[in-house]
Amino acid sequence: MTYRTSDFDYDLPSGQIAQHPLPDRDASRLLVLERATGAIRHLRFRDLLALIPSSDLLVLNTSRVIPARLHGKRDAGAPAEILLVRRLADDTWLAMGHPGGKLKPGRRVTFGEDSTVEIVEVLGGGLRRVRFVGSLDARATLAKYGEVPLPPYITRAPTAADLDRYQTVYAAHDGSVAAPTAGLHFTTALLAQIHERGIAVTALDLHVGPGTFKPVETETLDAHTMHPEPYEISEGAASWVNKVKSVGGGVWGVGTTVVRALESAVDAQGQVRTGAGETSLFIHPPYEFKVVDHLITNFHLPRSTLLMLVCAFGGYEHVMAAYREAVQEGYRFYSYGDAMLLI
Repeated sequence: MTYRTSDFDYDLPSGQIAQHPLPDRDASRLLVLERATGAIRHLRFRDLLALIPSSDLLVLNTSRVIPARLHGKRDAGAPAEILLVRRLADDTWLAMGHPGGKLKPGRRVTFGEDSTVEIVEVLGGGLRRVRFVGSLDARATLAKYGEVPLPPYITRAPTAADLDRYQTVYAAHDGSVAAPTAGLHFTTALLAQIHERGIAVTALDLHVGPGTFKPVETETLDAHTMHPEPYEISEGAASWVNKVKSVGGGVWGVGTTVVRALESAVDAQGQVRTGAGETSLFIHPPYEFKVVDHLITNFHLPRSTLLMLVCAFGGYEHVMAAYREAVQEGYRFYSYGDAMLLI
């Protein structure tokens, strides 16, 4: 079947969009979907421990969210916002800006007496190349003026608590402007229990860009272009994945970011390659997955590339039926919401 963007619509009451995280990370609900049958179970995230065989491998994304949103003023004093996307070289960054029509090459946005960025070039897709020209470099500017880049469907202002909660407990390497949200449900205690059971755990990095929130606006899926995102897979991580696959074990991807990184790095022989790269891989039905066998994820926006990936993994009819049931059962949706497991 050929799917159109409108096939990935669903109705969600606004009250089910989670505006705050739960007090306990692993207290989130967990909808378990069996890919082969479409059968659904309703559990808690901490029940995940009993579902993973000791022969399997859990793969995490250890990218850390940076305080990438900067509020400043233009030369004439009017407000402006810069969202850093990715470092290009030295103090030159790929960024998004608002108001877009005013942020032309040569214009500057100031965040304080010690920090200014200059617009160098306007690129496609709302992106710009900017350069830090004040006395503070990018890292120091983010530390002093940066704000947690909460997604647009969280309508409140960020708080100090978001510095911790919009970050996985295992985040290690700076680079994302959005959290790999499936990992937000893990606690250090749950990870310790997973290790104690003898379940192997490894990690990679895929630095999430703002394109993760961008809905597909084309009528056909193939006409949509993904923003590239950098990833890196260590020799140890690739070795673990290839070893587990070779003996018939299952690979559990914690989040769509892990899936995209692994599926981007697999070769024709089914081996995951070591190294760094960029991926613009758009996974949607139909797609034959080569690496990941089980997927832990959150509930995603209508018409989003993330929902399309999940439908490719779990089967369109099964996943959309599961979403309808999640809505009926009062699940909390999106970044701070509940979780879904596809097995």
